[in-house]
Amino acid sequence: MSSSTRPHAPAPSESETPDARHRAGSEEPFIQHGGEMGALMRAHDWSTNSLGPLEQWPQSLRTSVSTMLRSPYPIILFWGPELRMLYNDPFRPILGAKHPQTLGARGNEALVEEWGQLGPLMKRAQDTGEPIYIEDGNVNFARRPGGLREESYFTWSYNPTIGESGEIAGLFAIASETTRQVVGDRRLGILRELSIRMALDKKVEDIFRSLEEVLSQAAHDVTFALLYVVKAEQARLVSCAGLGRGEAAAPLTLAVDATSSWPLASVVESRQEVLVEDLAQRFGPLPGGPWPEPTTRALILPVPMGADAETTAVLVAGLSPLRALDDEYRGFLQLLARQLAAGISSARAYEEAKQRAEELARLDAAKTAFFSNVSHEFRTPLTLILGPVEDALAKTTKSLEGESLDLVRRNALRLYKLVNTLLDFSRMEAGRAQASYAPVDLSVFTTSLASAFQSAVESAGLRLVVDCPPLPEPLYVDPEMWEKVVLNLLSNAVKYTYHGEIRVSLRWEDAQAVLRVEDTGVGIPEEELPRVFERFYRVRVSQGRSHEGTGIGLALVQELVKLHGGNVGVTSQLGKGTTFTVRLPRGTAHLPPERVERTSPQQTPVPSGAAPFVEETRRWSTDVTATDTGAPPAVEAPAVEVSPELAHSRILLVDDNADLRSYVTGLLKPGFPHVETARNGQDALEQARLRPPDLILSDVMMPVMDGFGLVRALRADERTRAIPIILLSARAGDEATVEGLQSGADDYLVKPFSARELLVRVRTQLDMARVRREVVRNEVERDSLRESVRTRDEFLRLVSHELRTPVSALSLNIQSLVRSLDVPAADVTPEATRVKARTTEKHLQRLSRLVEQLVDVSEFVTGPLDLSREAVDLAELAANVVAQAQEKALRADCVLTLEAPLPVVGSYDRARLSQLLASLVDNALKFGMGKPVEVAVARAAGRVSVAVRDHGDGIGPDDQERVFERFERAVPANHHGGFGLGLWMARHIAEAHGGSIHHEPTEGGGATFTTVLPLDVPPGG
Repeated sequence: MSSSTRPHAPAPSESETPDARHRAGSEEPFIQHGGEMGALMRAHDWSTNSLGPLEQWPQSLRTSVSTMLRSPYPIILFWGPELRMLYNDPFRPILGAKHPQTLGARGNEALVEEWGQLGPLMKRAQDTGEPIYIEDGNVNFARRPGGLREESYFTWSYNPTIGESGEIAGLFAIASETTRQVVGDRRLGILRELSIRMALDKKVEDIFRSLEEVLSQAAHDVTFALLYVVKAEQARLVSCAGLGRGEAAAPLTLAVDATSSWPLASVVESRQEVLVEDLAQRFGPLPGGPWPEPTTRALILPVPMGADAETTAVLVAGLSPLRALDDEYRGFLQLLARQLAAGISSARAYEEAKQRAEELARLDAAKTAFFSNVSHEFRTPLTLILGPVEDALAKTTKSLEGESLDLVRRNALRLYKLVNTLLDFSRMEAGRAQASYAPVDLSVFTTSLASAFQSAVESAGLRLVVDCPPLPEPLYVDPEMWEKVVLNLLSNAVKYTYHGEIRVSLRWEDAQAVLRVEDTGVGIPEEELPRVFERFYRVRVSQGRSHEGTGIGLALVQELVKLHGGNVGVTSQLGKGTTFTVRLPRGTAHLPPERVERTSPQQTPVPSGAAPFVEETRRWSTDVTATDTGAPPAVEAPAVEVSPELAHSRILLVDDNADLRSYVTGLLKPGFPHVETARNGQDALEQARLRPPDLILSDVMMPVMDGFGLVRALRADERTRAIPIILLSARAGDEATVEGLQSGADDYLVKPFSARELLVRVRTQLDMARVRREVVRNEVERDSLRESVRTRDEFLRLVSHELRTPVSALSLNIQSLVRSLDVPAADVTPEATRVKARTTEKHLQRLSRLVEQLVDVSEFVTGPLDLSREAVDLAELAANVVAQAQEKALRADCVLTLEAPLPVVGSYDRARLSQLLASLVDNALKFGMGKPVEVAVARAAGRVSVAVRDHGDGIGPDDQERVFERFERAVPANHHGGFGLGLWMARHIAEAHGGSIHHEPTEGGGATFTTVLPLDVPPGG
């Protein structure tokens, strides 16, 4: 540095000692202020430093140091080639434990850990002379005791300082630490993101997933995170971030005791966080998040899980190796744990509320289903009781006898059974069921009950096996209740078994009587098994013989068995069968003493309630052909006038109840002899599709497919869409009627109904259907006639327009030729005569083509084309057509090109394909006037394509489908000539050859017509 630019201090004499020189330098005015750093600089021995004694410092350095020492902002000055460090009091905290040895030290030595980041920045500022500004830059100073790095952020600038000779002598750096703000904002962002996610999560599992996803992106503050749910001294890992599940530090399960790898027990017991500082000894090196240093500490925090005191959660948070666990860091983790606990509590509350709402909804649905089933169950037998009774009252004798009397009796028994079942169940629900337990030979009694079903099971085409060997001792049961258990289980087995056998067995196992009722029926889906014994619940997937039932039979069985101190279970395999198992304990210790009869074993009870069950089962299993095609019961139907035309109508009756099918068939037969029946909607749908009836009468509640499903299927099928449908239902009220009509039915009749009302509605629907058919037929005929007249008029207009032009031209040319005969020969040149002759010939050719088209129309309409096949090279044929059209292309100002690189030989009608291609080329020249037209012949596997592409206005979307129809045109006739037959004839020619023709828009505008023909078709094929 040159000293001529500043006042020189007196040169030290040779006799001056270093101490004297130091005392003299410390008295320099520029360094007399600056607090502790000023004192340190005055006391520092600069004689051993490359900066030299204070009195020798250049003026630029003096000014910079004086400004720095007096500044309230953190400033550091790097001076000279070695970038010696000088800084003020506010900058000292930034250096931490590096101070005071950094004073006057070389920058690359004092900041060795940070120099890889800071050095290049300083060099750039020195080289360019431009200041550098950095905002919230990360510089992890090793300023903690022991030389440990600490995560820190700063906003600073490097400002080059000019020396006396104009060179860059140093860097003036003003810095402010923003660590607290940056880290605080980052942690706030973590909490905000977690809060937003948890606000959207409705399940506790979703909360765990959100925590894992958020903390996986938060490794600066939580290098790893483990969330354990602790219940019954067992901890289960539910969320894991930063570590692999199942690693030594992240076991999937933990025993909550002193031997656990994580001290969860103390956290759970004290509800206070615990700091673990020996992670390296416990697990070895653990990842430090974004930092190369390993994580050595973790904070374990409790996470309450709401009102459930038996279950709690524990959060293990890995601490950053570059941050001290100060109050702010600890507070952040505590806030994270509290926010997680709040989210879990909120999700659990939502789940519980949702579960309650779903339970209420299920209960409401069950109640609705129950009342719907009960309505159906009561109304059907009431219809079959009131109908015959009203018919009997209408007779003069007012007598009820024969099949009608038997029908009334059967359905009265059914009503009696339903009422008894409902009363039994209501008593069970109210806790008022009173049982009287007596010793009974359960083997003999069960055999007697099962045998009562023998005839009903056999009539269903099944085999009944009863295997009840004697038991070692009597069982204390209520005979009536045990009877209901066995009858309900047997009735259920018959209902859902179509083939095979039903087996009833009774065994003595583990001091218990074990009853098993096994069937080979349709089975129960696995997901439905837990709900089989729920009240009002009916398995929706199973396809039984009938839809009849209240849905409380199995629930009643379970309650009756519980009254006996036993239990009932079910196993099933879909499509293979079901087994119900009832277990009753021996003795009386499990029974109320006051309800036990202390007597000797009674004589085997006589089954008293089996008749209704057996009768109902027999009616389910009665074969359709045996019941429905035989003579219907003698029903005196009311007189309803039916026309001879309607009397021949076919009616399809659909109902799962055999009695109702038989009764309604008897009502309809006198007026409508052709009545067919079906047991369920699926059978009816198949019959209707095979042979559509004139009217369908259908029940709503049926197995396999109900009435609403049948209506939807019929209306969706074009073949059956117009069939009138009357629904018969037990569901009364305006809402049910509206639902029935909205499903697509034509009428809705509520049970019980009168015979007259049924017959009148049937006749009305058949009358309306006949009228609709006549209207539709007349409308179709009118539309067809209108279309024929329109087509004729349009054709005549086109023919008149197209023929008038060549005829007029011919007339004028012939008149001109005639006039030329009267002119002297000298005035008539041969050339003029030839021109007129050629013009006449051209119009004659056009007229001939038009006539040929008209002849072709008749041939195409009357039958298939008669093709004269021969070996034809389509490339050569296309070349001939293009050559013939070149003159027309010149007149249209079009460039007509052909691309046909190889011969393509097949068996075709040469004349017809020439006609097809000429029509397409003529069409392209007509509508692409003034623009190129390309013809391309290409061969693919087993076929050949001929494409004609123009670049005209193209064809609009609305016209693309109809351009291939007869007499159809995409533009008005006065724009372009033609009959509108060219594309129609081209399509017929292509299809006659086994090919096709299609249109697609040309890229950039225009139309491309592509004909695809098969190759290698044998002649005459």
